[in-house]
Amino acid sequence: MDGILGLVGLGLGGFFFLLIVFTQFIPVFLWLEAKACGTKVGLLDLFLMRFKGVPPASIVRPLIMGYKANIEQITIDQLEAHYLARGNVQLVIEALVSADKAQLDLDFRTATAIDLAGRNVLEAVQMCVTPKVINTELVENMAKDGIQVVAKARITVKANIHKLIGGAGVETILARVGEGICTRIGSCENHKEVLENPDSISKEVERRNLDENTAFEILSIDIADVNVGKNIGAHLRAEQAETDKLIAEAKAAQRMANARAAKEEMKAKEQEMRALLVEAEAQLPLALAQALKEGKIGALDFYKLQNLESDTNMRNAIADGNDANEI
Repeated sequence: MDGILGLVGLGLGGFFFLLIVFTQFIPVFLWLEAKACGTKVGLLDLFLMRFKGVPPASIVRPLIMGYKANIEQITIDQLEAHYLARGNVQLVIEALVSADKAQLDLDFRTATAIDLAGRNVLEAVQMCVTPKVINTELVENMAKDGIQVVAKARITVKANIHKLIGGAGVETILARVGEGICTRIGSCENHKEVLENPDSISKEVERRNLDENTAFEILSIDIADVNVGKNIGAHLRAEQAETDKLIAEAKAAQRMANARAAKEEMKAKEQEMRALLVEAEAQLPLALAQALKEGKIGALDFYKLQNLESDTNMRNAIADGNDANEI
């Protein structure tokens, strides 16, 4: 009797063990949930998901959501393929449900492509329903009168579902709008023209079709703020005048340096000429002695020359004294 009870207990224990292992490997309660919601999910499908490395809940629950929302027929294989491609299955189904309720033309293939492209497909659908407002940074440029104008724009955009793949993002929109604002400010004759008609900036920018080849459609561009900045023209003219002054001073200094160099050169030449003169005067007594020796001049001629030299020296001394008195 004890042996029979032991075998029965062992059998029940094995049964419950197998049941626990079965329910752990195959989510029976998830299968019952899917059956209760009317979706076609078999136990074999859940069993094979384990071998494929796909969490059954990440496939079955989005499938139930799509079925209850009456969106297009989506199969388990499609959801598994998107999951294995590292896509967000739950986000794609939520985007399809939102698009269906908003009556947007979005199919499963497009939604998965947008998701795999790295964009938030649910946020894109929401932006199609509710436009998004983005603000530019402060854009600065100078009008033709030299006055700086600082402007800031507010852009209202709506996502374009069919251009999300390969279309440029918000950064491109901001860059294009900023470029348009700079161009418009720079083309104004004076800053007052911008301050009096700030809407002229938005009209000029909107005319450029800036949302081309982007993932968004620009609904409006509004100038949120316009301010006057620095007088850049006057600042540039002042800097140019200072630069011209420095150049003139440098040229004057160069001329002074050249004049000083020329003066020193003339002094050097004067000293050279004085040296030649002294050398020539040193040769004169020798020449006179040679002339007396050879009898070419007499003693009387020699004394006449000395008297002439003395008279010349006296005249020079008197002239130098008069010049000193005048000074």
